[in-house]
Amino acid sequence: MVTSKITYNGGLRTTSVHLRSGNEIITDAPVDNQGKGEAFSPTDLLATSLGNCMLTIVGIASASHGFNIDGTTCEITKVMAENPRRVSEIVVNFQFPANGYSDKDKTIIERSAHTCPVAMSLHPDIKQTVSFNY
Repeated sequence: MVTSKITYNGGLRTTSVHLRSGNEIITDAPVDNQGKGEAFSPTDLLATSLGNCMLTIVGIASASHGFNIDGTTCEITKVMAENPRRVSEIVVNFQFPANGYSDKDKTIIERSAHTCPVAMSLHPDIKQTVSFNY
């Protein structure tokens, strides 16, 4: 089954439609690569997908182990390299609400985050720097 359909709109902008839900994502080339930077760039989405995936898998793990991560945030920093132009590092900074997480909870959180499908799919040359703030 096809996941999405992408249309090139011109001006270095695309629209992606998630076919099952109809939700749309617009991308623009970044300003440092001839674009307007008015939306996520494709590499922004790559980096952001890591944080989304980690939070989702941690959410599944926390629910199955009986603790709550509602309100958790993560900030993503994408680091680019040249020759060839590529994502070289993704920095993920988690901030958890003050829920009195046990050492066991923290181990579950950290192990599940590091084993999310996106983390496991990224090339090993892309450094993943992850911090957990409780």
